[in-house]
Amino acid sequence: MKRFLLLMICLLLTVCALWAQGSGYAFQIDKGRMLFHDNVDKLQVLSDQLDGKKDLAINLTRDETANLQISQSLLGAIDLLQEKIELDSSLTDNAKKKYLRGLDILLKNYNLDAKKRDFNPLVAPELVQGFADAMQLDRRNESIFPVITSVPFHAGKILTECFSFPENSGVQASKLYLIRKYIELHPDQALPQMRIHLQVPFADSIIIEAAKRDPRKLYDYAAANDALGSRIRSIRDPHVQLIAKMANSKSGQLYFPFMDGLQRGQIRFEDIDQVKDDELQYYRLLVKTRMAAAERMIAPHYDTAIEMESLARMMSAKARGYFIGEINRLHDVNNDAIRFKVLDPLTPQELYYLCVLGEDEIYTSSYLGVFKRIFQRMKTPRGDSLLMSVHADYFRKFIKMAAAYNTLDTLLKSMPPDNATALMRAFMFGLEKTTRAGQVEDAVDVADSYSSIFDRNGALADFMLQEADWNLQRVEAAHQENGEKVYGIIKTLFESADTSRHINLTTALGIPPVYTVDYGSLTDDSGRVVQQVFFYGDEDKDGQNSYVNFMGNFRGKSEWTIAENPDWVSIKSNKGKPVWIFANKPLYGEDDPDEKAQQKLNTWLSDRDIHPSIFIHRGHSYHVKYSLQQIQPSARVVILGSCGGYNNLHEVLQISRDAHIISSKQVGTKAVNDPILQSINTSLRGGRNIEWIPMWRDLSKQFTGEAKEKFDDYIPPYKNLGVIFMKAYQGDAD
Repeated sequence: MKRFLLLMICLLLTVCALWAQGSGYAFQIDKGRMLFHDNVDKLQVLSDQLDGKKDLAINLTRDETANLQISQSLLGAIDLLQEKIELDSSLTDNAKKKYLRGLDILLKNYNLDAKKRDFNPLVAPELVQGFADAMQLDRRNESIFPVITSVPFHAGKILTECFSFPENSGVQASKLYLIRKYIELHPDQALPQMRIHLQVPFADSIIIEAAKRDPRKLYDYAAANDALGSRIRSIRDPHVQLIAKMANSKSGQLYFPFMDGLQRGQIRFEDIDQVKDDELQYYRLLVKTRMAAAERMIAPHYDTAIEMESLARMMSAKARGYFIGEINRLHDVNNDAIRFKVLDPLTPQELYYLCVLGEDEIYTSSYLGVFKRIFQRMKTPRGDSLLMSVHADYFRKFIKMAAAYNTLDTLLKSMPPDNATALMRAFMFGLEKTTRAGQVEDAVDVADSYSSIFDRNGALADFMLQEADWNLQRVEAAHQENGEKVYGIIKTLFESADTSRHINLTTALGIPPVYTVDYGSLTDDSGRVVQQVFFYGDEDKDGQNSYVNFMGNFRGKSEWTIAENPDWVSIKSNKGKPVWIFANKPLYGEDDPDEKAQQKLNTWLSDRDIHPSIFIHRGHSYHVKYSLQQIQPSARVVILGSCGGYNNLHEVLQISRDAHIISSKQVGTKAVNDPILQSINTSLRGGRNIEWIPMWRDLSKQFTGEAKEKFDDYIPPYKNLGVIFMKAYQGDAD
């Protein structure tokens, strides 16, 4: 290595000496080619300045040796090529100009590509050496194709252009190769590339591969009225033809979840046509299809059904929109026969999927009604039989929800003790596999379940901790790094639930604080703590009533000043530290006036460079997605006040990995929301950190009866073990 570094330094010193000779050339140059050499030299100067300095050292990486290689290639080696070209008496004037122009193209493209994220500057040595090799082939009138296929993609792309004027005999083959190579490196760009290069001879094979890899994307392109769409529709491949047929139909989106069955001949378009306009029958067909796919997934030599995600997405949409939406809407109706009438035709399995796919929106009372009906409609009401009938599909989600809604004991007692034990072992087993591809939902469900189980069933909590320890030893013995990480976090989270162990999760897991929010992290550059509250106008007046109740905490209070306009209100503290609260009004009517009010408020805040650190959702669970769309990376506290299902919690952390999240297992209630906000604001006006454990302990003392039950449905940040698992598994926030 020392000899290599010495060689690099000597070469660079040689370059410096040559550049220092006034004209920069140590050899005689024909006047007719001087401009060509000057152009190359100017581009070398630009290469030298890629790192912001003109010092004959191109520092584009953190590796000193790599930087020396780049500098030697673009400065020293190209200078030597210039000399070789100029002094080669066997080359004609036009040939010399051609190769000098090629060096011009090489440097120009390198300088441009060096600014792109996907470009590796270390390609420079192979690029310059590749030019020298290609030049030797070109001089003999041979194809440069072997060189293009031997260098990295970006080098090949640049070299192909270098030898295109006039064109080398291998340029066309090289261009085709590079299109294939680019698609190989970026498979998601296959169809956009075919839209540009539809004339390539392998277009059909690329399209067929894209159909296998991403049927949904091909569906979108097949529906387009352009040359690529026409080409897709003309390909005779059965899978492509199936997608094209769906894309040409007005009901294509309704066919898509059944793609696997359609391709296998297990279902016909006519079968779907018979039920697609009937919400109940269409949902039933979705469930039947999902159960068949789930059965195949647990077979010894299983194959995953294509478009399982589309199937689950459509099932979820139908479950929420037609069934859960209805029983949630009737939550104030005391007559269960009326409230749950929409569920009357459903089988236990169809009800099961309502639960697991409706987690983010189902109310507590709605869940309890569905859960009860599952067992009422079973000939033998046993939980193990139910899970076997759905082939254990989403079984962790079902157990997690049962724990959250206090029905897990009922579920486990419905089956023989040995089966209950086996079920909970399966619940804890194999998480290293489900998280391997970054899919952490199963592990999050396991973590989430523990707080509820610890509070209500000590024996089961002890069993789960033992299983976490056993699984950790299992993966350690197998040297499974991901498993060690997963079960290490799980075990630590479980142990932390026992406060007598005095486990500090921040220290133990290397994550930001979960028990405290530092006051300084909530203030902006002006020392203000800014909050934004999202309200929604509802036909049932819930949103409007919540807003009135919320404003009652501030109106007529000397501690606060209120200013409002037709769309939103601002509330600012008069005493203590500055706390600013902004809330849109819950307007109701055509064209979503509450959404327009939120947009106006967002624009006003953005124009003034005001970025809230606390975001609060006030409204039904089906409004949560609209609030989530408006949360900013500045968020440090997020109060959903509504269902905190995995998807919602994950989305918050995608926006701000430092966020402390308060969520509820059911619809938020003003009787709980307002005392939580008052307690937070008291701390903020006093300039104090938010300390969740003492705050939650004091809040708990304020509630009795039904209000206490609703408060217990709220999950404080330090007990939100699923969120903590995600933070620990994904690593520290920046």
